[in-house]
Amino acid sequence: MTHTTIKSYAKINLGLDVLDTLPDGYHSLKMIMQTISLHDTLYFEKRKKPSIILKANLPYLPTNEKNIVYQAIRLFKETMKIYDGIFCTITKHIPVAAGMAGGSGNAAAALKAMDLLYGTHLTTEQLCEMGVKLGADVPYCITGGTALAEGIGDILTPLPSPPRAKVLIVKPSVSVSTGEVYKNLRLDESTVHPDIDSCISAIKEGSLKKLCDNLGNVLEDVTVSLHPVISEIKTKMKELGANGTLMSGSGPTVFGLFEDDTAAQTAFEYYSGSDFGKSTFLCDFT
Repeated sequence: MTHTTIKSYAKINLGLDVLDTLPDGYHSLKMIMQTISLHDTLYFEKRKKPSIILKANLPYLPTNEKNIVYQAIRLFKETMKIYDGIFCTITKHIPVAAGMAGGSGNAAAALKAMDLLYGTHLTTEQLCEMGVKLGADVPYCITGGTALAEGIGDILTPLPSPPRAKVLIVKPSVSVSTGEVYKNLRLDESTVHPDIDSCISAIKEGSLKKLCDNLGNVLEDVTVSLHPVISEIKTKMKELGANGTLMSGSGPTVFGLFEDDTAAQTAFEYYSGSDFGKSTFLCDFT
């Protein structure tokens, strides 16, 4: 095989809790991760010259060692002692810095593509061991689907697919620093933690209502205090018929779950034409 094309799917958090701050600065997490149909597309091609060449459809995306795809390719080459060069094009659709693991998903796609190109037949566990060196979300992005993520996000337990729903994605035109959000998070006896276990039960029972009733993200209050527009988007989504809404990751992206396809389409059209959403997508669970 000399070339391959691979899709890199976005994720949302159906639940996100922070349990503790670890000595190394990471956080102990308990999250429900879910991939959705929104995706980037990456093309990889072997080259004889040993260099790594990246091209991207977004002019502001770095195409050097600052790009996590570059880092993933380099890590794979070094680990597996591969000396060929790689040419890669990245076609981004997932909003950047949006709490949707776009970069981590691209890194996961790069590791899987390299495994295919070179026929190394690494196990999922081996790919995840490599991926966690690049970022805590990369192992999940390698496996995808629905999963409980614990530890720093790298301890994964597969879950059944959630009940069917249309997923409306709205990213406002504000930027969020994950580091700043975590720095402003206060964990004490007054912290309201989401009920992750009830979300898991809802998924296993196939109850969209119960899932939507228990959606929760402990980071949401922090990010909303910095960017109130997130709360405004959620409120309007509910008015437009969303069964449940939540901020994904550290934000600023908001998603709504809709049982009614017509309501979802109407809401998508509303946000596409409004000042709320810099990027708006209507998706499915994958």
